[in-house]
Amino acid sequence: MELSGGSMESLEINNLFRSIYQGKRILITGNTGFKGSWLSHWLHRMGGNVFGYSLNIPTTPSHFELLNDPYPTVFGDILDTDKLTRSIAEIKPEIIFHLAAQSLVRESYANPILTFQTNCIGTLNVLQASNACASVRAFVNVTTDKVYAYKQTEDGYIEEDPLGGFDPYSASKACVEIITDSFRKSFITETGYLLASVRAGNVIGGGDWAKDRLIPDLVKSTVLKKETIIRYPDSTRPWQHVLEPLSGYLLLGQQLLEGKKKNCRPWNFGPLLSDCRTVREVLDLAKHTWNEIVWLQDTDVNPYESPALLLNSRRANSELSWNSIWDLPTAIHSTISWYRSYYSSNQVQTDKDLDAFISAAKAKKSIWCT
Repeated sequence: MELSGGSMESLEINNLFRSIYQGKRILITGNTGFKGSWLSHWLHRMGGNVFGYSLNIPTTPSHFELLNDPYPTVFGDILDTDKLTRSIAEIKPEIIFHLAAQSLVRESYANPILTFQTNCIGTLNVLQASNACASVRAFVNVTTDKVYAYKQTEDGYIEEDPLGGFDPYSASKACVEIITDSFRKSFITETGYLLASVRAGNVIGGGDWAKDRLIPDLVKSTVLKKETIIRYPDSTRPWQHVLEPLSGYLLLGQQLLEGKKKNCRPWNFGPLLSDCRTVREVLDLAKHTWNEIVWLQDTDVNPYESPALLLNSRRANSELSWNSIWDLPTAIHSTISWYRSYYSSNQVQTDKDLDAFISAAKAKKSIWCT
């Protein structure tokens, strides 16, 4: 397996985010997952001193294993308080990106207790262990767009909207937001770390093989020359390439490391509202890149999922000067091309996509590139 279309030297990116991550000790929980592996790779390329803490390698194939980034990972459960606390104390991170979670809606119906334990108590364990480690200066807690109580809205959810959750996953993540706010107010002193939470849309991108996700299901079926069974083709979601919210997390992390206490609150990092499309529209765009894609609507009764999720990123746009880089057609084309390259020629286009995304951001004069 070979990384293609880019290399560690292909694009100078050490100066991104005011070079703040260069040489920093950075801990990413859930680094072996889809989003965590992309984040750790980006930070590693920027010269960060990256460490990981994960329960396991969750899929085969694994984006984390394909990248083979040379940084240490501790394999442990965030519910194992002793091991977690000891590991954070030994790593001595300056900033933590907390992504470890049970993140699948259908799995949360099958294992609701483990979902609440992992997402709520596990997060509390990470917060507490970080508070006991004097080196930690900033903490970015990653939740989801699904933390909001459902309502019909054309403008998208804003950070002040009521929290809620019908399915156990969504409810557990809404609880995580309450835990985060409570912990910040109750236990973090004036000299403690700066803590913020981030809520992203439905992320897509190469290297995701998790079950019960649209693009991975689509790819796995297409490779086997099978039809993909789609549960809710008319559901609307805030689709975005994984690099979009990660750029927001990194921008927020930069400002927390710079001591901007006013940013210790929740943040939405979603796509333009015009890119909040139905599953059916995403399937059509994917087929433009990979014509062999065929799908059918599932006729079985499935667990409840919200019919529409729209995320409003007005706060991040105005107060952080963060904006989306790729529109949805570009994001889908990049994603489907990543998988086609992997299955047809054993090429991993992660660096190619990262370089293209950064180049597009520079062309748009994004704040994190200047």
